[in-house]
Amino acid sequence: MSLFKNIFNKDKTTARKISQVNDLKTGDIIQLNDSFALPELLRGQQFEVSAINSYEYEHQTETEWVLKGNTEKQLFLSLDVDDVIYLKFAMKIQHHDVETLFDLDQFSTLFDEPGEAQLDRVSDNDNTNQWSDSSYLQRIFAQIGYFHRKDSRTEKLSPYEGEGSGEQFERYMLLNQDEDKGVEVEVWSDGDTEVFLTLYRPTTDIVDMYPGS
Repeated sequence: MSLFKNIFNKDKTTARKISQVNDLKTGDIIQLNDSFALPELLRGQQFEVSAINSYEYEHQTETEWVLKGNTEKQLFLSLDVDDVIYLKFAMKIQHHDVETLFDLDQFSTLFDEPGEAQLDRVSDNDNTNQWSDSSYLQRIFAQIGYFHRKDSRTEKLSPYEGEGSGEQFERYMLLNQDEDKGVEVEVWSDGDTEVFLTLYRPTTDIVDMYPGS
């Protein structure tokens, strides 16, 4: 009887627990609350962490969790760490979404020095509803970063240029007045440009986290 008791106690003590977002690994599951403050794409949904990437900047490195849900939308989670930690959800949008949201001539000004562009929303569509705001001010201009398809928490990033240094890009970021919604643009060395809408939310929006099988 005591042998079985010891075995069961051992299983219980070695079971992995996730107490904070930064504990998430590939295969883990997050459950979001059903608040109407969240877009329908996120509200009450479960997501699996399908991959973990790292964004390396001069003074910081950010972990990015790629989220897989019930749709084909490309969603990403990271942490905005300041005096308070916020969840940062990012949704990649397509060129036609950008054309709907903004005047393209005005949008192009975010690439002009000194990086003080203002964007005004023209119109939402079904994809961007609840993700956008009426206006944004530029906060980051042409910040150099390196993208790594590896988890910097467990894998060392190369400090050297060349092979293993990651993919270089330029980052542009705008925020709304309340600083809870944003637009981020990544321009890669081959000229490819990716646009994301971002939401900054309290960590309590994640109501549960489950370890992967």
